[in-house]
Amino acid sequence: MRILVLGSGAREHAIILALKAEEAGHELFAAPGNAGIAHDATLVTLDGTDPAAVTEYANDENIDLVVIGPEAPLVAGVADALRERGIPVFGPGKAAAQLEGSKAFAKRIMESAGVPTGRAVRAHTRAEVESALDELGSPHVVKADGLAAGKGVIVTADRAEALAHADTYLPSGPVLIEEFLAGPEVSLFFLSDGDHVLPLSPAQDYKRLRDGDEGPNTGGMGAYSPLPWLTERFGGEADFVQLVTREVAEPVIRQLDSEGTPFIGLLYAGLIITEAGIKVIEFNARFGDPETQAVLPRLLDPLSGLLLAAASGNLEDHPLPAFAEAVAVTVVVASEGYPEAPIIGREITGLDAAAAVDGVHLAHAATAERDGALVATGGRVLNVVALGTTFAEASARAYRAVAEVSLDGAQYRTDIAARVRE
Repeated sequence: MRILVLGSGAREHAIILALKAEEAGHELFAAPGNAGIAHDATLVTLDGTDPAAVTEYANDENIDLVVIGPEAPLVAGVADALRERGIPVFGPGKAAAQLEGSKAFAKRIMESAGVPTGRAVRAHTRAEVESALDELGSPHVVKADGLAAGKGVIVTADRAEALAHADTYLPSGPVLIEEFLAGPEVSLFFLSDGDHVLPLSPAQDYKRLRDGDEGPNTGGMGAYSPLPWLTERFGGEADFVQLVTREVAEPVIRQLDSEGTPFIGLLYAGLIITEAGIKVIEFNARFGDPETQAVLPRLLDPLSGLLLAAASGNLEDHPLPAFAEAVAVTVVVASEGYPEAPIIGREITGLDAAAAVDGVHLAHAATAERDGALVATGGRVLNVVALGTTFAEASARAYRAVAEVSLDGAQYRTDIAARVRE
């Protein structure tokens, strides 16, 4: 197939690497891509958030499938424009993408579908924020209602810090003050064709910048998959996945369909396992980053077939995706100053030595070639992904490769998958 992937991060690089690994010999295109993706797909100069431009390109170039990576093209309605022209696209339309684009919309859908989640108050003014903080108590959870590149959420016991976070986003619209939920978090992806869902393998990501879950919230500093500790409470990963499919994914997909906004694409369920049971923290409308980098390398089924089946409404008869017994660990290398004010433009070296470590591959997140050198162009720069038979082996490989990467001021966590290394 001729496949166009929209996006420029490590998530998109992971998708392209999975597609490239298939025996089908797909022709792969990426818009806009990055320096790493350029080695695995043809880069296209195209505004991925412009529905008309994307549709015209896909039509003119006989693209068989468009895969939308980041959230911005979704809320811009790119998928809607493609579907109107009869071009298969993996990604929900603008209305269904509100599941990520509006936290308030997501809460309403969950309540209507009977999906377990925490209490939330929508606040439009500072006075309403203060009242909600007092009502729901500490620790405080404050979320921007709209998109915030993974950095719109704060969890803090400091009331002044919670108010300051709300003040940052109130000029752009309401914020949500939510009940604090305690417990381990799980990311679980579901492919959806609007009527049916197929789950992938669970992963856990690390949102805080520094070891021990300290420091500011980020877009994600690492991830691992699968989650062997799910067995302790649920009897096994398969039992957990089946439970979430039945109690979360299917009800949400049915609710969206009943409202005339069918969800076709990737439903990302951000879950927390509380003493009272599984609850949803948030939904995203696309593959998660960096969890995708840990999940897709373990996928045994051709990714292209799954994506096309979802885009074409043919998931009902598709078997559950199979995953390798190998485990995966992803470590994010970020620029100095990330997430507040990342320093960009610095040269990156040592990638050949890093990629030469057994079981390791690299997914580029924010890189470009300038004057013959590879440079960092954003906050999260590179993902080092390692496979192994055990988490101890995979982690050792990942950090051996990270040590080969040279980027002045680089930041990364040393405790990714520490819980499961033994």
